[in-house]
Amino acid sequence: MVSFSYLLVAAAAIAGVYATEDYELLERSDLIERAGTPSSSGTNNGFYYSWWTDDAGTATYTNGAAGQYSLTWSGNGNLVGGKGWNPGTATRVISYSGTYKPNGNSYLRVYGWTRSPLIEYYVVESYHNDHNPSSAASKKGSVTCNGATYDILETTRTQKPSIDGTQTFQQYWSVRNPKKAYGGSISGTVKPGSHFRAWAPLRNKPGDKAKTY
Repeated sequence: MVSFSYLLVAAAAIAGVYATEDYELLERSDLIERAGTPSSSGTNNGFYYSWWTDDAGTATYTNGAAGQYSLTWSGNGNLVGGKGWNPGTATRVISYSGTYKPNGNSYLRVYGWTRSPLIEYYVVESYHNDHNPSSAASKKGSVTCNGATYDILETTRTQKPSIDGTQTFQQYWSVRNPKKAYGGSISGTVKPGSHFRAWAPLRNKPGDKAKTY
């Protein structure tokens, strides 16, 4: 049986985006800054959060009320942060709203892992310029979810870091096409269950490239 480890609305570059359940959008409130913003994970105001940076640039991750967070950065380096649920569930409906103003390679997505099998998954809503994060993946088809079309892609990661240490595992991608506009306010709804159903044939038939889901 698939076990959902966690489910996040996360970004590599994001300002004030937050996620809520069942289409309820939260009002903005004062943010509570994490001192120094070292890489960390845990719970905050009833939500699970995860924040990682390679410390190559200047990055600030800030937890806010309920599912709110803020992420800013400058310079080079890699980082990812977000807020969501641990464990996750395929039946959750995620609404998000905030401001997305990247000035370098970045993307905004729902992100998480499953165990049994070990899978890293992405539902990408937007990304900066032509930096499609799934460009190295193999396209398997497409799926329509909540009125939007997403390309379905798959990647094999061989002996790479995972939630269970260094492992070989699959990455499944749903990339919104066309992507949502960035540079200001952004909002939307993601139904992970629709994407999990679209990815299921990949797990059962890894060689199937023709089917549209």
